[in-house]
Amino acid sequence: MLRRFAAGVALLGGAALAHAGEAGRIVFVTGDVQADSKKVALNDAIQEGQELSTGKDGYVYLKTADDGLLILRPASRARIVTYHVDRKVPSNTHVKLELLSGVARSVSGTAVKQARQNFRFNTPVAAIGVRGTDFTVFTDQETSNVTVLSGAIVVSGFGGACLPTGGGPCEHNASRELAAGQAGQMLRVKRGEATPQLLNATNASPDTVAPPRSDEPSGKSTGGGQALVEPTLDAQKAALLQIQVRNNNQKNELTPPVITPPTEVTSNPTPPETTTPPVTPVANPSQLVWGRWAVVAEQAATIDAAPLLAAGGKRVAYSNYYTIIRTKGDDWEVPQQGSVGFVLRDSDAFVMNSATQKATSASLQNGQLNVDFDKRTFTTGFDLLTEGQTFKLKGNGAVGDKGDLSGMPQFTNGATMNVNGSLGPNNNAAYIFSSRLDAQRVANGVTYWTK
Repeated sequence: MLRRFAAGVALLGGAALAHAGEAGRIVFVTGDVQADSKKVALNDAIQEGQELSTGKDGYVYLKTADDGLLILRPASRARIVTYHVDRKVPSNTHVKLELLSGVARSVSGTAVKQARQNFRFNTPVAAIGVRGTDFTVFTDQETSNVTVLSGAIVVSGFGGACLPTGGGPCEHNASRELAAGQAGQMLRVKRGEATPQLLNATNASPDTVAPPRSDEPSGKSTGGGQALVEPTLDAQKAALLQIQVRNNNQKNELTPPVITPPTEVTSNPTPPETTTPPVTPVANPSQLVWGRWAVVAEQAATIDAAPLLAAGGKRVAYSNYYTIIRTKGDDWEVPQQGSVGFVLRDSDAFVMNSATQKATSASLQNGQLNVDFDKRTFTTGFDLLTEGQTFKLKGNGAVGDKGDLSGMPQFTNGATMNVNGSLGPNNNAAYIFSSRLDAQRVANGVTYWTK
């Protein structure tokens, strides 16, 4: 789940001291976003005790008082219970956040990293502690799913000494840890269960439930123990934000006036966006559902295709191990012109050795998928890592009228893997791949992509 981003403008200044009770400030907002039922604006201060909520089209990025980041995606609610930062005595810092519903991402700030023992992230069913971390959570009232982008977390269901009213991580025999190195996995907590389950992060992962925007910061560490920088914004947004923050500093206002940005914002402005979205949104779009239907290396299947097909779904790709199904939904049209790039969001892969009949897990990095709608073609590639080796796989092929991705066979037209999949109506895509790595080993997997 690697995401590229560049350092944006210095949105609110570096390590300035927060006002008393101020948990952070809004550095990006779009769609319906409210704080305690009041519409949120760029650069608004969010205080301890306030509740943030997003509508079905809302995204909000909150830069915390210690240069961390809290992101809420659509249809989500979160409460800033406590955000007390003590810069003189870092061990006295106390932070407690609550995700009431939906999807949120939390990136630890400098103060939290110095007082991990005093950080708590609650959901209705679980307590999450950190090891200096970047993680994403989905929750409803019965289940919470957590994935890790960097660092590690400790998760526990409520019960015994682990109570919602507590602070700091719940560490006991039933708690479980998850680290970023455990690629493609997540922890799930169900109401009433103290011990989280370790599962493959497939269609139930937070990024699948509510995908990130393309400008959401990368999950890669910036190095040197520094907090993540703000998300990259396009040139117009960056210029407007610079003007707003400058006006705020001059007039000491929390909500600056809207000012039209100049045409040129820097000596090297970001070129205008020329790509087009892969599909036209529809009222009730179909969904791409993917997973492994077969048991591999004693790991259970992750998808049951039968009920999806019985409900009118269509199988758009299939292999001996994986399947992709497009659920029943309104018709949608593939664009006739333009191009678009997708980012690899999730995957499942392994390597089978025909001599030993042993299946070895594999992970994917540096994924790219580019679609040219004018030519109705696509190119794709990624690095496959297994047993300390890296294989650079690439494929290319044709895009069908309904978004089907039909790849050229391996060893044809420069392809080093077979690809078969589909574009989806939600600016997403999925495909199954296979590749003969050598005389004995064959790689198999499935990938999920978003714009």
